[in-house]
Amino acid sequence: MGSKSRLRECSSLHTSPDERRLVQKIDFFILTFCCLSYFFNYLDRMNLANAYVSGMKEELGFKGDQLNQINTVFTVGYIIGQIPSNLSLHYIRPRYFFPAMMVIWASLTMITAATHSPRSIMAIRFFQGIAESTTFVGTHYILGSWYTPRELGKRSGIFTASGLAGTMVGGFMQTGIHSALDGHSGLSGWRWLFIIDGLITLPIALYGFLLFPDTPSTTTAFYLTPPERALAVARMSVTSAPHPKPKVFPWSFARAVLASWEWWGFVTLWIIAAETESFSSNTLLSLYLKSSPTRKYSVSELNDYPTGVPAVGIVSTLFWATLTDFLGGRRDLVGYFIGVTGIATSAMILAARGGGREGMVFAAYYWAGAVYACQAVFFAWANDAMRRREPVFRGVVLAGMNLGSNAVNAWWSILFYGASMAPWFERGMYAMIATSAALVFWTGGLTYVAARNEKRMEVLGQDGAGSSREGVESPKGGERV
Repeated sequence: MGSKSRLRECSSLHTSPDERRLVQKIDFFILTFCCLSYFFNYLDRMNLANAYVSGMKEELGFKGDQLNQINTVFTVGYIIGQIPSNLSLHYIRPRYFFPAMMVIWASLTMITAATHSPRSIMAIRFFQGIAESTTFVGTHYILGSWYTPRELGKRSGIFTASGLAGTMVGGFMQTGIHSALDGHSGLSGWRWLFIIDGLITLPIALYGFLLFPDTPSTTTAFYLTPPERALAVARMSVTSAPHPKPKVFPWSFARAVLASWEWWGFVTLWIIAAETESFSSNTLLSLYLKSSPTRKYSVSELNDYPTGVPAVGIVSTLFWATLTDFLGGRRDLVGYFIGVTGIATSAMILAARGGGREGMVFAAYYWAGAVYACQAVFFAWANDAMRRREPVFRGVVLAGMNLGSNAVNAWWSILFYGASMAPWFERGMYAMIATSAALVFWTGGLTYVAARNEKRMEVLGQDGAGSSREGVESPKGGERV
């Protein structure tokens, strides 16, 4: 979008009391469920690392990089579930699909408490990855269906911050459970962590089943009046217009997606950007503390100190998501910020290898938490750029972004950030410098392509017709989806 039109759209506030009321309602019912779902989703993911440093490693006899191998198996399941899960949202109502997946992953989390070997956890985490793959990209698809570009960045930021809050709370939660329940009923504290984590997820699934509003064109939510439902569709224009459900997956559609600049531009963007999160996503600070060359940390310190990383991530995410909305959708600014951050923090950790600079290591890992801002902002950028596209097109590209990044991360984390490489992860530091530089260049190129496409669409005066739908047909032949 051109900078002038972006600023005009951004400065246009809700002038209708009806629209303000509608946005307040969907904020409450969509954001509460999605944020709570993602909170517990991330709580589950990060509690594996918390359990690892709280006795699970010794009790189950972990060796070498088995923790990374478990994370890779989870990632494989997560990859497999990406596109099928977002396509499922066009066949199964989200208010049924999301809660069902939550029940599955909550059950698998509780089963983890009964394991007696790393191999058992690997099998569980594979299926857990499939179930949990629905949350992140599925929610970004839902947010893009309900919110306009001037509203989207902030909501995406709030959603992403909820996952980071789950990461942060997980450390404190494990500390409390370890001190209160370790040895209770003959179970270790880390086993109680998985039991409690699974149990507290189930009420949120019930909440979603009863109150989640689906999408604007399919909602039957009792709290939205007929005029509000019509307004929800009208204000989103093309993105929420009804489309026929394809009975089969048309290959013409697949070709159109793979030939689009959005697929290659945003999938590659997120592959690169996701690896700039490697310090945080691979819990490097926890692994550094576990094998610290200077001192031995207590269980509570091992769980509590790393919580500063997601805390910084929450602040950074909300700041950048709000700022880029205010600036009319300048999502590219985050790419440049993250590039500088990745290079600087890697250099700080490399410089600290000589010893006696533990403060520098903490500062680098805490600062690196700021790169989490790219999650909300880059998915909002993709939603913005595809607002003229069909919902199913947008859903597939969003899923492809996460699929691509996780396909790379499945081997990237083992190659550069294996647990056996602690405490310094030298190979990973150099990889981070290269990745951060690549992100700066790709962000600049994608910004140019997106702006050129927006200008072309404005010149043609197309609002969702013509070339934006070219080649995408339903299996009935001739009818556009």
